[in-house]
Amino acid sequence: MNLSNYLTEGVIFPKGDKITNNYFIGTAWLEMIVPLDSTFNCPIGNVTFEPGARNNWHKHPGGQILLVTGGTGYYQEEGKPVEILHEGDVVKIDPDVKHWHGATPDSWFAHIAISTNVQKGDTEWLEPVTDEQYNNGFQR
Repeated sequence: MNLSNYLTEGVIFPKGDKITNNYFIGTAWLEMIVPLDSTFNCPIGNVTFEPGARNNWHKHPGGQILLVTGGTGYYQEEGKPVEILHEGDVVKIDPDVKHWHGATPDSWFAHIAISTNVQKGDTEWLEPVTDEQYNNGFQR
């Protein structure tokens, strides 16, 4: 499926609504597959990034799991090199680890984001990923 079809229709899950907060650079969408509730207490969202889009540095007090469902993306923990992610990759992010993730410059990227141990607190959004930090992954 080409990029325009993916961005219109989604591949596995709907791409959802355009994210309009200040925690992303570029265009991304979110479809909450399992909203936060008191029964399951485990919100799960489908996040889709256009090429070059990424989120700010952030931390999850309870950790997070990413299941890559399409495209090619970047993931980086503070102080570590950028990792390139592909469909089928799983990223387990320990609680309170500062990190960011997003699409590579030339590919859309989609992942399922699973928030774990949400009773420990909300996501802490931090500074934007600079172009220099982002481009370090592209130059690999």
